[in-house]
Amino acid sequence: MGKARIVPDADAAVAGIEDGATVLVGGFGTAGQPMALVDALRRTGVRDLTVVNNNAGNGDVGLAALLAAGCVRRIICSFPRQTDSWVFDGLYRDGRIELELVPQGNLAERMRAAGAGIGAFFCPTGVGTPLAEGKETRTIDGRDYVLEYPIRGDVALVKAHRADTAGNLVYRKTARNFGPVMAAAATNTIVEVDDIVEAGALDPEHVVTPGIYVDRIVRVAEEAS
Repeated sequence: MGKARIVPDADAAVAGIEDGATVLVGGFGTAGQPMALVDALRRTGVRDLTVVNNNAGNGDVGLAALLAAGCVRRIICSFPRQTDSWVFDGLYRDGRIELELVPQGNLAERMRAAGAGIGAFFCPTGVGTPLAEGKETRTIDGRDYVLEYPIRGDVALVKAHRADTAGNLVYRKTARNFGPVMAAAATNTIVEVDDIVEAGALDPEHVVTPGIYVDRIVRVAEEAS
């Protein structure tokens, strides 16, 4: 990866994402979800995406709107259903979207493993449940584990609070959530931020995602993000 490139708007940021891509989308529900980037992705008209997110969309905005537009073939998530997941619910009942359900800790660790170059790992979560069916299991020190593989993305769409011109990122409170592991797990990381400052203006002790993981940055006005 080279130096992060600052782009003028969200549409320019998502340009080039192809049909069939695996897209990692940050956020716990709408907290930390890069809404401007997700909306721009929907406007491209891409199809057959695999989306990785904690949820499967809320209400009719953001990720839910991407699903409603028919852009997503498969979703990998931990919490597909909640009181306002009617878009996903309808698509799933009609057989128009595939679901891979992954426990939240496993989801984070599978992406962290991708970013760290780990080939696979054994985890106790899901042992003895339908989530472990068809997977290799092993007993280690008297405890049963199931083999899990990394989740890699072609693209990550991430929401951060602030970036510098070198691509270093800081996040705002719980909006950080999956952002750091997704940024490291994707081939191309696109980041929506509230503010961009000059390189050196961020306290290095506060940087969470180093700029080496970031490819494109777009500043989005707060009311639009």
